[in-house]
Amino acid sequence: MDFLAKLGVVIKNQDLLMTALTHSSYANEENVDSYERLEFLGDAVLELATSEYFYLHSDLKEGDMSKVRASYVCENALFEYSNKIGLTENIRTGNGVSNQTPSIVADCFESVLAVIFLEHGFSVAKKYALDIIVPYIKNKVLFIHDHKSYLQEMVQMEKKTLEYVVVSESGPAHDKTFDVDVIVDGIKFGSGSGKSKKEAEQNAAKDAISKIA
Repeated sequence: MDFLAKLGVVIKNQDLLMTALTHSSYANEENVDSYERLEFLGDAVLELATSEYFYLHSDLKEGDMSKVRASYVCENALFEYSNKIGLTENIRTGNGVSNQTPSIVADCFESVLAVIFLEHGFSVAKKYALDIIVPYIKNKVLFIHDHKSYLQEMVQMEKKTLEYVVVSESGPAHDKTFDVDVIVDGIKFGSGSGKSKKEAEQNAAKDAISKIA
């Protein structure tokens, strides 16, 4: 399949690969196996590959590594990767179930990774995963929607203080723009703007997380 070939991976066991792309809704209709067991294995392979990467390529502490890694292996991230490489269009689902469902797509990404691991071993599976993920890490792409909550969790791991400070307001009353700084232990970590204080705080938190990542 193209999404494997363009990353230099060839799978001989095509039956197992198709299983990795088969949701339970399709499996039940056609009396075939679904990806569920493979997804269990692929999840572990993905966690090890990304954990090793952050251990070797960052100086982050354990808690921070966990938080940053979580951003790149979450459902939103795996959905993005799968669409980018063309994996999604190969997923088989039953009647009334969309193969664009983020949770299903994310599971299939991990299941395919398990197939690569079973046929080629960890080094090839790791290279496949990191060839896809690392460009997002280097470009500091974030897959988190609630940046404030994520930053709060990161800060709590280190028992640090966190506050948001409105540094300026501009524009007429009906169309204001707020500029906010996020302060961690007295140090400015990020800044952001928005049409509301909440939006500005979210953007400031996003800025801070991108710098930490």
